[in-house]
Amino acid sequence: FMQEQYETLELRRDAGLLWLVLNRPQSLNAMNGPLVEELHGVLDELHADHSIRVVILRGAGRAFCTGIDLKELAAGRIDMRYFRIWEDALRCFETMDKLVLCLIHGHGLGGGLQLALACDIRVATADANLALPAINEGLIPGLGTYRLARYIGLGRAKRLILSGDAVSGAEALEIGLVDYLVSAADMELEFENLIETFMAGNSEGARLSKQALGQCYDLGYQAFLEHYTGLQAQALRSTDFKEAMTAYRANRKPNW
Repeated sequence: FMQEQYETLELRRDAGLLWLVLNRPQSLNAMNGPLVEELHGVLDELHADHSIRVVILRGAGRAFCTGIDLKELAAGRIDMRYFRIWEDALRCFETMDKLVLCLIHGHGLGGGLQLALACDIRVATADANLALPAINEGLIPGLGTYRLARYIGLGRAKRLILSGDAVSGAEALEIGLVDYLVSAADMELEFENLIETFMAGNSEGARLSKQALGQCYDLGYQAFLEHYTGLQAQALRSTDFKEAMTAYRANRKPNW
């Protein structure tokens, strides 16, 4: 990943981690055509890079992401191609063989919240502002219509999507929209502690568990059982499983 390739993203590698930072702080990381194109391009590279086990999504500046760039939308510079590339990118986050964590601070609105919904673990500050306000632009909030109900139930999903109302990070935790809260004052440190927790347990078995969970609403029991047994056989063959058993016998923590 060559940093000079990107004008709207900032990338940083750290051992098995990739920090992926949305970098349009002057626009509160609103998503324009170049950002979506660049994100899609990064994900193509990332998909093939098995040395990265965890992806961390952040927003530069005062917000995580405020969704689609309304100035671009109003100027007629966003068409259906944008939406298709965007949804392909979200599906890549959801299905890649890496765990994806995001930190929502300031605002996670529209496409910003859709992006968070495609991550595995969502972390927010208590005062963060989360909403899917697409109805205010006469639009559908993308596949937020597919994902949101899976996390918070159909009734709550209809309330948020059909009203466009915002919830705070604190309420988002209560309804299952986010998984952890961090304090606004110490969010960097607290978020890094959570990353360490997930890195410590991030074996191939964990990443295969993500693959299984991705099908939990879509397959019937028998099909899911077959899907699971194939993944479990893969886990049993993995070097991470061998390391886990070696570590158990030596009474130490595994080193993935």
